[in-house]
Amino acid sequence: MTAFTPTEMMTIAAARALDNKDVCFVGIGAPSAACNVARLTHAPEITLIYESGTIGTAPEVLPLSIGDGELCETAVATVAVPEMFRYWLQGGRISIGFLGAAQIDRFGNINTTVIGDYHNPKVRLPGGGGAPEIATSCGEIYITLKQATRSMVEKIDFFTSFGHGEGGDHRERLGITTKGPTLLITDLAIWKPDPETKEFTVVSLHKGVTREMVQETCGWTVRFADNLSETPEPTELELSTLRDLNERTRIAHAGGKAA
Repeated sequence: MTAFTPTEMMTIAAARALDNKDVCFVGIGAPSAACNVARLTHAPEITLIYESGTIGTAPEVLPLSIGDGELCETAVATVAVPEMFRYWLQGGRISIGFLGAAQIDRFGNINTTVIGDYHNPKVRLPGGGGAPEIATSCGEIYITLKQATRSMVEKIDFFTSFGHGEGGDHRERLGITTKGPTLLITDLAIWKPDPETKEFTVVSLHKGVTREMVQETCGWTVRFADNLSETPEPTELELSTLRDLNERTRIAHAGGKAA
């Protein structure tokens, strides 16, 4: 088996969660990499949608932003942003929202706005964009991020995108009918929410990862499933697809021409 990095394992594990029937609202960065690996391997019929209004896009390289011309050039259709949000997203036509996060708490609430006090932040982040609407209107939400105590925190510094709120039936009490976060994929493990409390619980450890490693990089006391499994290693096809995609992207963004 070819050696792989934790980031490659995270991306491929996230890609495996998608299939041909999914209509997926794609975030930039790690979510975009995962969605396109899925499209290029086991889910060629998946419909990828980006916030700028591109539907059925099939980029040859990963976009720098939602406004990257690569998305429009390879899309089946491009619609106006108001139509994307009002008709497609709020109309319940998108099954999966795939998001990243700067901070996340145990209930899948996301901060992508500021680190520290809002009025005097240590870091001002890009903001929510369409993520708050994606988090409440997509059928369910997948989240991917690298584990660290600064990103997996007891309490997020700013409430950008609603996950399961305070846990339990908080979404239902607010009248939100979608499932919310159902999957969290990190560079160390796969997490799913407890059916009752909605607290994220580790269900699978990536190869070579221990419980201690997960706890050391998480800001809350981690819960582990009783039947903890090991994430299957990436296949040669998955790894080569991801690496080729990243190399094409590197060349294109450096001003060259992808092969």
